Amino acid sequence: MVLSREEAVRWAEGVRAAGKTLVFTNGVFDLLHPGHVRYLAEARRQGDALIVAVNSDRSVRAIKGPARPIHPEGERAEVLAALASVDAVVIFDEDDPHAIISALQPDVLVKGADWAEDRIIGRDVVEARGGRVVRIAFAEGYSTTSILDRIKSQ
Repeated sequence: MVLSREEAVRWAEGVRAAGKTLVFTNGVFDLLHPGHVRYLAEARRQGDALIVAVNSDRSVRAIKGPARPIHPEGERAEVLAALASVDAVVIFDEDDPHAIISALQPDVLVKGADWAEDRIIGRDVVEARGGRVVRIAFAEGYSTTSILDRIKSQ
């Protein structure tokens, strides 16, 4: 399900109130590929419910440049929400996820292993509540950039 920020906060509160572990991750997820699917499945295994925060179109352009995203935010969110490993999706407009992490207060924060532990945004919020940060290795051979490069070369 795709939720507004307000709905996502209420949903997250309900997950925690039920005594369940809330897992959070975020990203662009522009061209969904097996690396994304494997990453999200592993993230979901870290707790009872997984919420994915998706960068808005504006924030993607700020981070990746004017040619991105390929798919609009609503479509990216819809595709993610259809995955069995994803319980909820929320779109965020900031350039980094600190505000949405602060609003949702997850128990587990998951990021790709390419992020240095001391550079993971939101770590402070999660660890202050006694939560944990998990870094997951990416599946080799998959990246949106490489897919786009292949398309351009053909």
